[in-house]
Amino acid sequence: MQPRGFIGRSRRRPEGLIFLEVDVVMSVRLKKLETMLEKTPNDAFLLYGVALEYKSAGRYDEAIKFLNRTLEVDPAYCYAYFQSGQVYEMTGDTEAARNIYEAGIDAAKKKGDAHAESEIRGALESL
Repeated sequence: MQPRGFIGRSRRRPEGLIFLEVDVVMSVRLKKLETMLEKTPNDAFLLYGVALEYKSAGRYDEAIKFLNRTLEVDPAYCYAYFQSGQVYEMTGDTEAARNIYEAGIDAAKKKGDAHAESEIRGALESL
């Protein structure tokens, strides 16, 4: 039985386990975000949302592309730096992660966002 309002499908694997196909849910969410983005292509929140959908799907090149666009539109969008660093780490590019985390710390300081600065600094220190 599907959870109420669930958009995906469930299938029974040979082992008897049921798994939910989140690809369908992700693509529906991504489609909605992209439709809204067509109307407001410079909306940093929407660009960031699209990037996170791509990150969740393991489509790291697309995630970085949209995170970069987010930062072009709003250089003070601190968590876009954090997410970019995470994606770079996932792809093994620790130098790019280090650079983006350092830029994010600077952006957070300029913005006066101590919480974001602390989180990004923690990510940098864990490299």
